[in-house]
Amino acid sequence: MRFELIDAVSEQDADHIVTVKNVTAAEEYLADHFPGYPVLPGVMMLEALIQSGRRLLETTQGPGPWVLAEVRNVRYGSMVRPGQQLRVIVELRKTQDGRHDLQGRGLVDEDVAVQGRFALRPIQDRPAG
Repeated sequence: MRFELIDAVSEQDADHIVTVKNVTAAEEYLADHFPGYPVLPGVMMLEALIQSGRRLLETTQGPGPWVLAEVRNVRYGSMVRPGQQLRVIVELRKTQDGRHDLQGRGLVDEDVAVQGRFALRPIQDRPAG
């Protein structure tokens, strides 16, 4: 099963990408988070940042697959409700030894809903044994 949160890429170059996630009432997980006051869960906002980072790396570094190596300094701000659009901006900060350090933020209008730093690296085979 492929779980895609990103609805569209609106801008991209070698060091940054801007994507959008349209939040709709039809998304099943919103019924439980929270009943009577649905909001996009924070983990889904973070996943939108990570998926945007993967798309950036897939077009500049190759298909990967890219796995999450680290998450740091994640902060949440405004809530994202059905009918709103989360605009995700991810920037490549540094690449070293196959690890890519990225910084991202998710905005609703101009309000920050999520921001943080994370690292992606290519998946590595596990040693036999």
